[in-house]
Amino acid sequence: MATEKPDFIPVLIGGDMNCYSVARAIHEEYGVKSYAFGRFPAGDTMHSRIVECFYDEHMDKPEVVLAKVKEFAAQHPDKTHLVWGCADVYAQVISEIQNDLPENCVTLYIQPDLRDKLESKLSFYEMCDKYGIPYPKTFVVRPSEWEQGVAEADLTEEKIGFKYPIIVKPSMSSTYWEHPFDHMKKVYTAQNPAEAAHILGLIFGAGYPDEVLLQDMVVGEDCNMNVLTAYCDRNCKVKLICFGREGLEEHTPTALGNPCAIITQPNPELQQLIKNFLEEIHFTGFANFDIKRDDRDGSYKVFEVNLRQGRTNYHVTAAGHNLAKFVVEDRVYKRDLGECVENTNEVFWHSVPRKVVYDYVKDPAFVERAKKLVAGGKESMTFDYPYDLRFNPMRWAWVKIHVFRYFDKFKNPENYR
Repeated sequence: MATEKPDFIPVLIGGDMNCYSVARAIHEEYGVKSYAFGRFPAGDTMHSRIVECFYDEHMDKPEVVLAKVKEFAAQHPDKTHLVWGCADVYAQVISEIQNDLPENCVTLYIQPDLRDKLESKLSFYEMCDKYGIPYPKTFVVRPSEWEQGVAEADLTEEKIGFKYPIIVKPSMSSTYWEHPFDHMKKVYTAQNPAEAAHILGLIFGAGYPDEVLLQDMVVGEDCNMNVLTAYCDRNCKVKLICFGREGLEEHTPTALGNPCAIITQPNPELQQLIKNFLEEIHFTGFANFDIKRDDRDGSYKVFEVNLRQGRTNYHVTAAGHNLAKFVVEDRVYKRDLGECVENTNEVFWHSVPRKVVYDYVKDPAFVERAKKLVAGGKESMTFDYPYDLRFNPMRWAWVKIHVFRYFDKFKNPENYR
């Protein structure tokens, strides 16, 4: 941890585990407290010594975020303010306002035109075609087509080009969550055309205005999922890339698909493919790819790219590559980061109790590897930060209760809607 008086202030937009992970990385490397601006209080960042939180229910609005950042930056005119988004909506907002930020603010986002192309899964898949990135077979249903009438007969295997069961998901996640309805999920499974039509009715019926994607189901369990995190510097060169194999994902409806157990490991071929893609499109900042290995042929399929670090991003820091250091050295101090760092270290990161991992992961090899890494001291949990827990009973109690609740969340996921 750095002991010099800090000359920058982290301004984090968010308040969940993603935000805490970034704040922890910053504090570990520089000894600096972060200031987080979110919509509502979140236990993830409450009672913490390393992050101070402020709330405004309209923090998802560009004009509100800009006003808050300007006001805060004016209070510390001699400091550089690192404005860093910790969720999809916040990264999107900062991308929109970055050219209007005060001179003593720096950030790490692409311009809106490229952002819009990548945020739309449909547009992203079109780019994947161009650059040779593999993704699942996809059938598109547009709002105009739904309004004209899409029936079961339009969603047969012959029409969509692949077999049921299939995946149904919105092309624009950020827009999708703005149109809530009962029993909403990140993604859906349809066993037949009737179920697919019903799901489409729920999504479009709630007012969602963009495309919905029907996709070939990539065969495999949670342990077939993978995450790849890359950081591109201010010159659009990839400087960090880390691949992680997921063993388990959360099972509650609103958190379905969120990784909760990861082992970092190298995947040179896939890493090189993603590195080339990001540099070709002149990307800057963090890119977080969701990838699944298909049991049918062993190939990898990219599902989507998130234009920010993932909520599980501490697994990268735990592997020995502090995310905050890459950003601060690049954006605040304008230093050359040197050659791209491709992670080769193995570490077992988890956000749920070990026993949950050992009991629910369906791949015995993953469990055995996790146990060996634990025995070797190569284990990490985001909220298990000794500095923040020591002599801090409120924080300690929240972390213990939060982690313990996962036993029931996996046993009775339907109770956590």
